Amino acid sequence: MNPRRRAWLIALASGPALGQNIRRGRLLRFPRDHGAHLEARTEWWYATGWLGSEAAPSHGFQITFFRSRTGLAEGLQSRFAARQLLFAHAAVTQLDGGQHGHDQRIARWDGSSQAGAAAAATDRGAVRLEGWSLVDDGAAWLARVPGRELGLELRLARSQPLLLQGDAGYSRKGPLESQASHYLSEPQLVATGSVTLRGRSVSAQGRAWMDHEWSDEYLAPGAVGWDWIGFNLFDGSALTAFVLRQADGGALWAGGSFRAAGAPARAFAADEVRFSPGRRWRSPASGADYPVLWQVDTPAGHFQVRALLDAQELDSRGGTGAIYWEGLSELLDAQGRRVGLGYLEMTGYAARLRM
Repeated sequence: MNPRRRAWLIALASGPALGQNIRRGRLLRFPRDHGAHLEARTEWWYATGWLGSEAAPSHGFQITFFRSRTGLAEGLQSRFAARQLLFAHAAVTQLDGGQHGHDQRIARWDGSSQAGAAAAATDRGAVRLEGWSLVDDGAAWLARVPGRELGLELRLARSQPLLLQGDAGYSRKGPLESQASHYLSEPQLVATGSVTLRGRSVSAQGRAWMDHEWSDEYLAPGAVGWDWIGFNLFDGSALTAFVLRQADGGALWAGGSFRAAGAPARAFAADEVRFSPGRRWRSPASGADYPVLWQVDTPAGHFQVRALLDAQELDSRGGTGAIYWEGLSELLDAQGRRVGLGYLEMTGYAARLRM
């Protein structure tokens, strides 16, 4: 690995906590809070979705921008000081033929200017990295990843109000109050545009989900990774659930929410969510063993989550340093009927996740 890139990854993994910027009761304001929070240690903007029909989706897509405050060079007045690191991942799944591809970017950023190849606006949602971008135009998020082998050109239009996860956007991630994030979701986005995989571009419509989180202390000691789902149900409702795992596979913390169309969100307590693994798939590339079928029990109901393609692992060792699984999946009700589509994410299976 390039020594400079290794230094960036070490900074991301072991940089000091940089103040307590996440607190219960903080009033979130928009569009400002769609933008970057440079005082927080980690932050990400995360869009996933599918194109095609509910009965026969053709493609899944994912684009994520990460920002990390390193805690280094705080006193240096130089645009070369790596006070902030920006990473980006993009992936496309084509169900016909079982194809999956992904790409990534990484750059340092001094955090002081919106000019240049890497930047994140602080007054609105707008982040870009070497030609990739995710921008809030007020009515929609615009995702752009130009490329002939892998690309996205998507408009993700809002159809429902913002969903503030946890307690008005304060989302616990561990037994201590400090182990938390500010967490915003935008479910039921109307996706239109095109995706490209291995030189083949397809234009279609579908649905998407947008998450934005920022945190100073996301993983509690003892947590090795997490399992997370975000599903747009066909009746207009939205389901989120997650479990942070210990090394023995047990749950360290859990949470999530359910919002029926037109109704308030119902947040889940840590003891109200259970993920039970079923069938597994072993990656021939990393050797990681992932559950690709789950039983997920929540106050909103008992569901099965089933991957629509097993091989949706992402190797981002050239970026954030992690290998993880993230892919298009279906949500089945207690009668085995498909009631939603969305994404399943699993981290910490190839190695303990560090943030």
